[in-house]
Amino acid sequence: MKNQTKKFNAVFEGGGVKGIGFVGALMKLEEEGYSIERCAGTSAGAITSALLAVGYTAKEIKEIMINTDYNNFLDKNISILSSGNILEKASHMYNLFNDKGFYSGDYFEKWMNNLLKAKSKTKFKDVFVNGKSKLKLIAADITKGSMLIFPDDLPKYGIDPMEFEISKAVRMSMSIPFFFKPVELQTNKGTSFIVDGGILSNFPIWIFDSEEKPEYPTFGFNLDEQELSYTAQGKTNFLYYSYDLVNTCIFSHKSEDRYIRDKDLVRVIDIPTLGVGTTEFDISKERSLALYQSGYDSTEKFLKEWDFNKYVQAYSIYKEA
Repeated sequence: MKNQTKKFNAVFEGGGVKGIGFVGALMKLEEEGYSIERCAGTSAGAITSALLAVGYTAKEIKEIMINTDYNNFLDKNISILSSGNILEKASHMYNLFNDKGFYSGDYFEKWMNNLLKAKSKTKFKDVFVNGKSKLKLIAADITKGSMLIFPDDLPKYGIDPMEFEISKAVRMSMSIPFFFKPVELQTNKGTSFIVDGGILSNFPIWIFDSEEKPEYPTFGFNLDEQELSYTAQGKTNFLYYSYDLVNTCIFSHKSEDRYIRDKDLVRVIDIPTLGVGTTEFDISKERSLALYQSGYDSTEKFLKEWDFNKYVQAYSIYKEA
């Protein structure tokens, strides 16, 4: 018997620019009549989740993602990994050692906040329904050495979760270490430095799970990596080496993540990323559209095999594991 419900929770993996693939997946699901109840994500997944939670449709998100100039996220239209004059690179190195990141992330946060304002929903209180947040985001508190789940964990910091800005939480979740400046979260116990949640959970497929039989499924959106590392390309100076090191820590499939995915294959949509890089901020519209299509096609394939009863059976197994 095929799926008995068109409702679903969505969990999106982190992956930088590659997150454009999520939009194609969402478009196919919307065309098939599916609707999202709750959503969660890390980094790029946090961006998609936030837009969905405040009411953006897949079509609207597609227009945003395809037409956004991601170079603006870098505060200046130059990357530390691109050719540029030595003074510009020296400036970025100063930012790294002084601010702990090449780029501030300020432009991104304003961009995100403007999108949320357009839907008149900017704080977590705006996405609470029946006492539960429709949105959960993952970040990492390196000061405490622990995961930070928004909005659930904010009371531990003496912060009212209802009044916390969603754009600030997304900004924290996507702060790739060294690449973007960490966010300093002022709490009742001092200052915590918050960075990309991918350090601790890049694909929080577990976040909506409970001990009860699910009324509707949680679909995980996984970015099937095909990116060639810089050092594999023969680019082995310190900067490229540092980037590959960070990329491996955050976005590679560690053994624990692989174990989780093996159990959860029945509910995961794998989206080939076509060699698009995590920080390929100068991505062309053509490559963006190809990535979008990859998400669409992958979801079409997934839905042909999807069976809610099999999902419930698998759910029972991995809740006992």
